[in-house]
Amino acid sequence: MDDTGKTGPEIRIPHRATVKDVARLAGVSPGTVSNALSGKRRVDEAKRARIEAAIAELGYIPNIAARGIRTGRANTIALFSSMPTAVAAGPSKLGFMMEIAASAALTALNRNVALVLVPPIADPAEALRNVSFDGALLVEPAEDDPFLGLLSARAIPTVVIGAPPGAELPHVELHYEETARLLVRHMLEAGARAFPLMLGQSRRQSHAAFERVYLAEMAAAGLAPRVVRVGEDGGQAAAAEAILAELSARPALDGVLVPVDALATGVMEGLRAAGRRVPQDVRVATRYDGIRARTETPPLTAVDLHLDRVSEIATEALLDLIEGEAPAQFPSPPAPVLLPRASSVPAAGDD
Repeated sequence: MDDTGKTGPEIRIPHRATVKDVARLAGVSPGTVSNALSGKRRVDEAKRARIEAAIAELGYIPNIAARGIRTGRANTIALFSSMPTAVAAGPSKLGFMMEIAASAALTALNRNVALVLVPPIADPAEALRNVSFDGALLVEPAEDDPFLGLLSARAIPTVVIGAPPGAELPHVELHYEETARLLVRHMLEAGARAFPLMLGQSRRQSHAAFERVYLAEMAAAGLAPRVVRVGEDGGQAAAAEAILAELSARPALDGVLVPVDALATGVMEGLRAAGRRVPQDVRVATRYDGIRARTETPPLTAVDLHLDRVSEIATEALLDLIEGEAPAQFPSPPAPVLLPRASSVPAAGDD
């Protein structure tokens, strides 16, 4: 009642729509609505359309926090990489990892799960002490990878992208040996005869596979192999220094195969400083077809690893693992595809 003696309008507290309201309007059970929202179980298209229409009409907003309390889950997964910052930073801005992250984030969001990106950090255990996540994607771990022990100690469901070292962890193949074979054979077909393989010093399965294939292919071609190892912590500068040392010791060098794209950028810098032309004097190729490869001068021959599909497979598998529905076998990603570019293929008329 106001000061004139009249009763004011009734104040109504708006009713927040619930799952039951959505189910009633859509003509389905609350469980079907929950399945449609979580992506845990398949809901046929007709029912899903009715549910989406009901959600729009009622203005329903899922209470993610409440769902987490009910399920005991954080509704979050984490993506980890231990690749040193000197390799992962620079123009690529974690390019390899970010390409995986983009696809993983989209796949996770389609199942109402968020993605946390965890770049290389000095003390993973301390940094993640108060971070909750339900599962982890681990990108190309090294044998002594700090994240392996951390995730194992926490008993966190984990899927590895690339071959895991030793432990039989669920993983999605990155076709290391096939990729290496494509690149070594391309260098040989491009006319390179005295070309080293430049690898990082970390003990990653990708490095080991490249070395195995390179040594076998060079032996089959009757050529002398040369493996050069560079500390990833030194990044681009270390690779530039290494190739200058190689050129000084082996002036006949006519190619370089550098799987790590940051090191390939350093090799190109060193070749320019030495006055060597690419590809006329020295052919160069790398593995990852990222921003470094595409924007180098000339652009670098690389490989399409289909990282978007690899990431999608790994993320779906991880979410199934979290739900207790681990697949018996992961789908195989597409085979790698060589992308020949001007760094290894001289143009007609070049001498």
